[in-house]
Amino acid sequence: QVESLYPHPGWVELDPEVLWSQFTAVIKETVQAAGLHMRQIASLGISTQRGTFITWHKYTGKPFHNFISWQDLRSAELVNSWNKSLLLKVIHVIFTVLHFLTGNDRYLAPSFLTFSTHQTSMKLSWVFKNIPEAEEAAKKNNCCFGTVDTWLLYRLTKGSVYATDYSNASSTGIFEPFTKCWSHTLCNLLSIPMSIYPPVKDTSFNFGSTDSEIFGVPIPIMAVVADQQSAMFGECCFHPGDVKLTMGTGGFWNVNTGEHLFASRGSLYPLIGWKIGKEVVYLIEGSISDIGTAIKWAQDIELFTNVDETAEMAKSIADSQGVCFIPGLQVSGDDPYLCASFMGLNPSTNRNHLVRAILESVAFRNKLLYDIIVKKVHIPLRTIRADGGVSNNSFVMQMTSDLINKEIEKPANADMSSLGAAFLAGLASGFWTDKKQLMKLRQIEAVFEPQKDSEEYRPAMDAWLQAMKHSPHW
Repeated sequence: QVESLYPHPGWVELDPEVLWSQFTAVIKETVQAAGLHMRQIASLGISTQRGTFITWHKYTGKPFHNFISWQDLRSAELVNSWNKSLLLKVIHVIFTVLHFLTGNDRYLAPSFLTFSTHQTSMKLSWVFKNIPEAEEAAKKNNCCFGTVDTWLLYRLTKGSVYATDYSNASSTGIFEPFTKCWSHTLCNLLSIPMSIYPPVKDTSFNFGSTDSEIFGVPIPIMAVVADQQSAMFGECCFHPGDVKLTMGTGGFWNVNTGEHLFASRGSLYPLIGWKIGKEVVYLIEGSISDIGTAIKWAQDIELFTNVDETAEMAKSIADSQGVCFIPGLQVSGDDPYLCASFMGLNPSTNRNHLVRAILESVAFRNKLLYDIIVKKVHIPLRTIRADGGVSNNSFVMQMTSDLINKEIEKPANADMSSLGAAFLAGLASGFWTDKKQLMKLRQIEAVFEPQKDSEEYRPAMDAWLQAMKHSPHW
């Protein structure tokens, strides 16, 4: 975990050199801990956080700035001015008419396009407005843009490989999933030069080998994949209708939509899951902020000492006694002023009620997003598979299962992002020949089945929804 930097209020950055040194150190330590030698490593797969990016000089390799995190707020003023602009309203009208005349879903997303601080596009626009060195280099076609995967590829190969994959590219919001190209329209709109983008390769692909000086021997890099898509692959969600629920720092619901690309629909957005040869698998995704973050905060203020206690604390009481937790510790893309809070406190409120309220807020938000998916994604949903640290919490898992009235599988290994990268690299290097072999490796630790009628939670959820209505724009 690379420590975040906060150089100004609202800014969130990562030091590229620290990230690089920790990345290489972890690989060396992991290989050593496994009792292996670097020459025994057949291939390397890289799974990385999405939406965090950097720009650097094409020939010197020198960054123009630190990594700008997906959580960063420096583009807030740009976002607000664009969302209120007449030009954006005109764009909505044009694409609404195009969608009506053609029926092509490609025109649906731009018809209600809005910007948020989470998007890479606005922060990249900020870079070229505020960092003269980057702007000058871009004018001379000497500026490179990359998310974390692209930077690591560049460094691992001593600058000889400059690329990304379809899963990472589609997660930036600057890549057009329908045409599988970087968006000329968006870049022209935001004055972002098209020359800065890396070539986009298959997810499971021979990207070249690491420079032998780094690990002592060259190691083939056979997969590059964004973390949520990688978790989807690690969970073996290979069929249309398969659902993956990751509950880590944030929460991510992903549905495999197969060859069909759904246009953006409100709180859901389309992604490329992975591309392997001719196979392109699309996903639809919905996200929730402040899951693991809220639980970590509660631990930091000593509501409990060990996260493993929280499920039992929540189960030890019949309800939260009217206490509701409003998430907002991380910045919301929809409301940057959303403030985390507890509502409904009374003299008898104790730690157990506070902890239960936090965990209930996770299950309630899972229910809301699941209902949106059922309503808007017209594909029969199959298995639901959970992963991420919070999937180890039996209270959250059981309550989510009850609320959505579906079984949820939990794997033995909660870290699916790394497993997905390993699977993709193994397929590319011939270690495994097909996905059927991968499915045989799945290990299910537990299956959570509905035990209560969801209506039993109705009073508590209604109270929580009412509390949520009072919290925006604090």
